[in-house]
Amino acid sequence: MTNSTVSYKALKEDFVSNLSGGSVTEILSVTAVAPVAILLWSVLQSRHSFFKPYTPLAFSVDLFLNVGAILLSFTLYSGTSLLLNGLLIAAAIFVYSLPPNGRKKKQPKLPPTAQSKTTTRAAQLHTDSQHGLSTKPFLTNFRGCMMVATCLGILAVDFRLFPRRFAKVETWGTSLMDLGVGSFVYSAGVVGARSVLKERAEGKSVALTQRLVRSFRHSLPLFILGFVRLLSVKGLDYAEHVTEYGVHWNFFFTLGLLPPFVVLFQSASNVIPSYAGLALLLGVVYQVMLESTSLKAYILTAPRTDLLSMNREGVFSFLGYLAIFLAGQDTGMVVLPRRVDTRGPLALASPRTRLVLSMALRSLVWGLLYLLNTDYKYGAGLEVSRRLANLPYMLFVVAFNCAQVTIMCLIDIILFPAFYNAPDPKTEKEVHDAATSRVLRAYNRNGLAIFLLANLLTGLVNMTVPTLDVGQLGTLGILIAYGSAVTGVAVALDMYNVTLKL
Repeated sequence: MTNSTVSYKALKEDFVSNLSGGSVTEILSVTAVAPVAILLWSVLQSRHSFFKPYTPLAFSVDLFLNVGAILLSFTLYSGTSLLLNGLLIAAAIFVYSLPPNGRKKKQPKLPPTAQSKTTTRAAQLHTDSQHGLSTKPFLTNFRGCMMVATCLGILAVDFRLFPRRFAKVETWGTSLMDLGVGSFVYSAGVVGARSVLKERAEGKSVALTQRLVRSFRHSLPLFILGFVRLLSVKGLDYAEHVTEYGVHWNFFFTLGLLPPFVVLFQSASNVIPSYAGLALLLGVVYQVMLESTSLKAYILTAPRTDLLSMNREGVFSFLGYLAIFLAGQDTGMVVLPRRVDTRGPLALASPRTRLVLSMALRSLVWGLLYLLNTDYKYGAGLEVSRRLANLPYMLFVVAFNCAQVTIMCLIDIILFPAFYNAPDPKTEKEVHDAATSRVLRAYNRNGLAIFLLANLLTGLVNMTVPTLDVGQLGTLGILIAYGSAVTGVAVALDMYNVTLKL
């Protein structure tokens, strides 16, 4: 290995090390582009049926709004995200003010490939309908946006055009990338509630050992991906940030450990029936351990002498990610059922109103808990740490994602109310597809496979391009080509009705 290769690797590692992040206010402004872009997309579709039929022009606009706008917010508009949001909102207002499409609207028809009862999507629809579950448009958009932002961020962070305050912090602070990691886990938790709801609907009591075996089957592909990434990073001498997860640990191992531990916590739901309560209890217990024992010092300063100490960040931060996953499951218990719980003070409200108010209340509670933990004047004054995945970090991630779901839900019920009045699951599915971006639907459908593809392309770019030396135009060109390629694969899989289960 040449000295120049060694020095460039050191430069790459230094480029992502010892960072302190940015303000929560700026992060909220930058990420607001996702729901704002969905607002513009929804106005175009609900008022003018712009994306029906799905022509090349419709795909180009869809790609620009739901991928390009996020990319611009991360790069060229990183310092003026409010301007970008303002331009998109102004466009939405203008489009809404135009006379609506005068053609008589017909019920959206399913494409021939989706009408067959033998297809994966039809089978999933039939199974879900039997258990009183539905995939609401805003949930598809939310998960799709999260995947788009994640895929763009993992490559953009290697270029100078991506602000360093958005990259992962070393120990204390908040950043866009840190939020993205937690959001990925939260999103997985939301759909993870599906299996719990199905078990409850069937009225079956599945043995703990059987559920553990099933969970390990889901974890096995993730562990394989984790070992493949470990071997490739070490074998190719790829630049790595050791304090992120440790010497050998990576994010795939964290994801792989979640299913069996979630099964164990589901057993505890007999004592604490609320997944939000379980998440908060776990987060508080972990934070007490950090503050009252030597655990915090061990994670941050211990010498790396054995397997545990070498990977201490990944091992112990798993507790925080598990709490985030459980909080995501709490959201899933609300948004996945076709009928929202009618008990309590919201019993007299319409289903749509109950849904959005229920999510708004959760956003408010999680947000207040975050402020009480981090405010120096009225709260505990704790610092957010993604490296520790401590209680403030967990609350930051959950509060943010609850708010995002609430905003997208509000857009949904205002511009596409027909979904919530659908008389049967088939009509509901038709309206869902008409009310969701094809791009975001494609990212959501094969999320893990697309994430794996994005990781492979990110590695390829970093192995072939000196990303630190690329100028602004070159960076934008590479990121646009990369985003278009990943999106093209995702949409092609969706168009050919392919679902890749990893």
